[in-house]
Amino acid sequence: MAKQDRAAKKEAAKQKRQASKARRKQLFEAFKMQRREDRLLVPLMLAVLLGTAVVAFLLGLVWNLQWFFLPVGVALGALGAVIVFGRRVQANVYNKADGQPGAAGWALENMRGKWQLTQGVAGTSQLDAVHRVVGRPGIVLVGEGSPHRVRNLMNQEKKRIARLVGDTPIYEIVVGNEEDQVPLRKLQSRIMKLPRNINAGQIDSLEKRLEAIGGRSTAMPKGPAPQGARMRNVQRATRRK
Repeated sequence: MAKQDRAAKKEAAKQKRQASKARRKQLFEAFKMQRREDRLLVPLMLAVLLGTAVVAFLLGLVWNLQWFFLPVGVALGALGAVIVFGRRVQANVYNKADGQPGAAGWALENMRGKWQLTQGVAGTSQLDAVHRVVGRPGIVLVGEGSPHRVRNLMNQEKKRIARLVGDTPIYEIVVGNEEDQVPLRKLQSRIMKLPRNINAGQIDSLEKRLEAIGGRSTAMPKGPAPQGARMRNVQRATRRK
């Protein structure tokens, strides 16, 4: 039994080292890719790193603890540089995805927390689509494509499910850069800011009821899937650092 425990611990440690190595490689590849497209990336990261270290050193001089404050400043500066890197990668990916069919569905897949996403509950042959998100706010219908066609789709979908969900709030969001639309890069934050109207236990129950009535889903384009996958992986890796 003891040998089995040691072997299991050894294997777990090995897997942990391999995962850590894979994350570092992933971050390095993402860094090289972003640096080729973003000339300000390295200067900004260095500015944050060195600036934070200098500020910490100067603060340390006040109490004659500059050599204690300096390593702390370097560590905080390194963290800030990683955050700058992650934010600029994210902005770059959203800029590339903006306007592509399927981009809204891809962005919704990246949301953190307890959300039930069903892509393409309604759509047209012109690649307009409505996605359904169930979470603490209730139901969120997210449309992408031609504003006129998307509004019609969303109105039809809202009427279709309203009879089933009763008093559960139904929110409507159209992704785009025109008036009364939400830019793709702000889609997640807009949904996250919605009021919490139902508890976590009601989410699964509500989703099951909605699944029971099915949908008129259409084949969804993959949109910016490769960049999306890369962004999710980079975000996970930076959070674990």
